[in-house]
Amino acid sequence: MHNAKPVHVPLPGHLKLSKTQCPKNDQEKEEMSKVPYSSAVGSLMYAMVCTRPDIGYAVGVVSRFLSNIGKEHWSAVKWILRYLKGTAKQCLCFGNGNQILVGYVDADMAGDVDSRKSTSGYLITFVGGAVSWQS
Repeated sequence: MHNAKPVHVPLPGHLKLSKTQCPKNDQEKEEMSKVPYSSAVGSLMYAMVCTRPDIGYAVGVVSRFLSNIGKEHWSAVKWILRYLKGTAKQCLCFGNGNQILVGYVDADMAGDVDSRKSTSGYLITFVGGAVSWQS
């Protein structure tokens, strides 16, 4: 990923991951077993929990396929890594202004292509810095 082109969106809207993209035969499964998918997703989860709430939704999506990954799923993980590369200079900061607690919430309706389940999330900020989040 050292020479990868940075992107500025954690997961593009056109990228819809599904179980139908999982390997369908033994040869494809063998090929994908060599990919360090779970290690990469675990590293992304660590970054998300510690300092990068902005990748929460994207990490949640790619973690659905840990047991049976396809090429498109791996491409999505690499996309998230490219996003982190492009936004490496961003950080969580607390301002020095008014001490205001602000909350944001969002949801998609039936965003999971396979189960038609929805995803919701929230972000709580204090003095401009994120203090709590969930997706």
